[in-house]
Amino acid sequence: MSYQRPDGRAVDQIRNTKITANISPYAEGSALVEVGGTKVICTASVEDRVPLFLRNKGLGWVTAEYAMLPRATNTRTQRETQRPSGRTQEIQRLIGRSLRAIVDTKLLGERQIFIDCDVIQADGGTRCASITGAYVALALACRKLLKNSVVKTNPLLSEVAAVSVGIVEGTPVLDLAYAEDSTADVDMNIVCTGAGKFIEIQGTAEREPFTREQMNEMLALAEKGINDLFQIQRNALGE
Repeated sequence: MSYQRPDGRAVDQIRNTKITANISPYAEGSALVEVGGTKVICTASVEDRVPLFLRNKGLGWVTAEYAMLPRATNTRTQRETQRPSGRTQEIQRLIGRSLRAIVDTKLLGERQIFIDCDVIQADGGTRCASITGAYVALALACRKLLKNSVVKTNPLLSEVAAVSVGIVEGTPVLDLAYAEDSTADVDMNIVCTGAGKFIEIQGTAEREPFTREQMNEMLALAEKGINDLFQIQRNALGE
């Protein structure tokens, strides 16, 4: 018998995904991204300064912070007030890398865009949802810089989105919810640009090792899912 997904989706179908732009009246760019039961608020804040290592170089910077509210999950998790956990640091570095890959820092000038991704509800794929929503917040912030003549040319070079894939009960599947993610044989996160180039491939065999053929199947699923996400991003941005 072939694998039946808990929510009835096809193996190549992303979860119901919605992105609502401009949810914050204060941030230069903002979005609420909802991927199934996962919900993340993403904001982009522009600062007229750069990290010390970039001063007087004529280059900008994009960085990110990620956090999960204590009751974003079934049980309360400790609020990270002192220092972020290893997992949190890994995720926020991934978000920052993913966004910097599509920004021309020369065009941005000596200013920093700070991306905050706050998970208010988690049902798997929070890092992928954060990247997908953060792009919309970043794009809106860049539009504002352009509109206000702060920059002469939009510094965005491409789109970026991310999705999870995996193998559950021997079957490659797209966009794992927590129920699948927690039992998957293989868990993989894929980040791609609008030109189809990979920024990151994070893949781990949690139980059973996977073959090259299975990896190719997962990459093909990710490509389809990310193209679907690009369209949702464009709709949110009114493109």
